Amino acid sequence: MAVASRPDSGVGTGLQELAQRHLWLHFSRMGAYGPGREIPIITRAEGCYVYDDRGNRYLDGLSGLFCVNAGHGRTELGEAAARQVEELDFYTLWSYAHPRAIELAARLASLAPGDLNRVFFTSGGSESVESALKLARNYHRALGKGQKHKVIAREIAYHGTSLGALSATGITELRSQFEPLVPGGCHVPNTNIYRWPEDRHPLWAATAIEERIQFEGPDTVAAVILEPVQNAGGCIVPPDGYFERVREICDRYDVLMISDEVICAWGRLGHYFGCERFGYLPDIITVAKALTSAYAPMGALIASDAVAAPFMEGDASFAHGFTFAGHPLASAIAMANLDIFEREDLCGRVLAKEGEFREMLETLYALPIVGNVRGAGYFQAIELVKDRETKESFDDDESEDLLRGFLSGELYKRGLICRADDRGDPVIQLAPPLIADTEQFEEIHDVLYGVLDKAWERVRR
Repeated sequence: MAVASRPDSGVGTGLQELAQRHLWLHFSRMGAYGPGREIPIITRAEGCYVYDDRGNRYLDGLSGLFCVNAGHGRTELGEAAARQVEELDFYTLWSYAHPRAIELAARLASLAPGDLNRVFFTSGGSESVESALKLARNYHRALGKGQKHKVIAREIAYHGTSLGALSATGITELRSQFEPLVPGGCHVPNTNIYRWPEDRHPLWAATAIEERIQFEGPDTVAAVILEPVQNAGGCIVPPDGYFERVREICDRYDVLMISDEVICAWGRLGHYFGCERFGYLPDIITVAKALTSAYAPMGALIASDAVAAPFMEGDASFAHGFTFAGHPLASAIAMANLDIFEREDLCGRVLAKEGEFREMLETLYALPIVGNVRGAGYFQAIELVKDRETKESFDDDESEDLLRGFLSGELYKRGLICRADDRGDPVIQLAPPLIADTEQFEEIHDVLYGVLDKAWERVRR
């Protein structure tokens, strides 16, 4: 693998002052930074590791943000961008096309399952979801069913930050400060079986979707949006038969099925698309993040021929778009990224190594604080509990102290970047680059074991 390597910048102090004065971090408590409380500054990266401005190395156990799937420092991706600049730096897809967008669209269509053959580019994940929701509404309107506008999503699920995508997001804390949202967002239970009563039917959550459609009125529901493995709440996997049942429900009530794969596509679950892992065929797939392995911002929705059909004839138009969608440089990088996936069989690699990764994580059951290990592929989570036998979780104050008061900082101090999250019950999430191997698994284990053991001592006090 070609990787970039260069000395650290050595300008940590000046950058820190500028960052604290001018840079507004995303989803961050800016008041947490100040004298003696520095913003982490990452200056370079190589393979599965990133380095800060003081030369400290960290295992990137979150692939940036679930997106650097091919690993850091792939100089050939930069070279692809440089070649593209020499040919065409930019042109819009608003009534025009350019070679790289055409080639990439055809390639995505060839990889996508079934008849998902029409690619609409965006600049990122929230834009992909926003576009899918608008397309679902517009599709039904084009067929004379304009009253079908509602979207059904799952509780605790995250689908993006734009107002439309946020209406589908099922996290109260993210929604409440921006209300009123786009009307029509409806929510149903997710599939965190760990928190279900033992006698609950495995397809209960799928049935809940049908019941919500019936409650809202089938003639008002445009789409159901689901992730193959739900991110927020901690890598929540579906029970067997769940997606098959949801597909049947959607077909029965003339509702589009959107598979939100902003995280789960591009090898994260061992397949190009997460829906392939669980054997279902959606009407629309949303992607972003690892389409370019995050070397450039890019996203897309991939629609079936049937969904695209109303917009392909006469004077019909899907009146929607983004300036930088399908950017020539991003398209060139995406093509080169997919070349890496094919050449190194990164999807096959995940399938071959996920068992070892999971077995490593399951050894952490030796610690009383570990309640549940779950996930698929290189997308795994550990749910933390106060009492494993009763599954007692932490209250809000305890979770705040455990996650933000200890775990996040301690994991980083010991050289592991992962996510300690309480959108739902407290979890630690891991999603390393798809090139991660035994050496990285062992490193993750050693850090987690030491930190979680210390966390348990903290809980018992």
